[in-house]
Amino acid sequence: MAAERYTFDTNILFYSIDAGDARKHSRARRIIGLADSRRVPILLQTLGELSNAVTKRHPALLSQVERLVHAASAMFAVVPTEFDDIAEALLVHGQHKLQFWDAVLWATARRAGCTTLFSEDMQDGRSLGGVTIRNPFLMPQAELDTFFA
Repeated sequence: MAAERYTFDTNILFYSIDAGDARKHSRARRIIGLADSRRVPILLQTLGELSNAVTKRHPALLSQVERLVHAASAMFAVVPTEFDDIAEALLVHGQHKLQFWDAVLWATARRAGCTTLFSEDMQDGRSLGGVTIRNPFLMPQAELDTFFA
């Protein structure tokens, strides 16, 4: 899997800074710590959603989000959403019943060449257009270790 490109949904980044669920916090920090900057684009939508969610629901974590956003943009290529991503997301939303913003995230990840999108919110194991959704909190540790090897 060494050549595989992958990215993260907002919840993975959120759990990396929020210690409220110790198991998810630990796993998210490990996943992000093992992320290979040559294989991982960070989607601008993910950084925006994280900032919005923390601002509204967890303002005490805002300084950590600011540090994470700056660190992520320095370490990884940041991929913005483009018009074609929205158009493709509308089709996927209608045909596959993916939530619209999840579909936008999927479309942007696909355009960025990702074959895996780590997310807690979408159906684990589902593949659409060459992108497989994986919930890292459901994956056995050995499988995660193999993925990031």
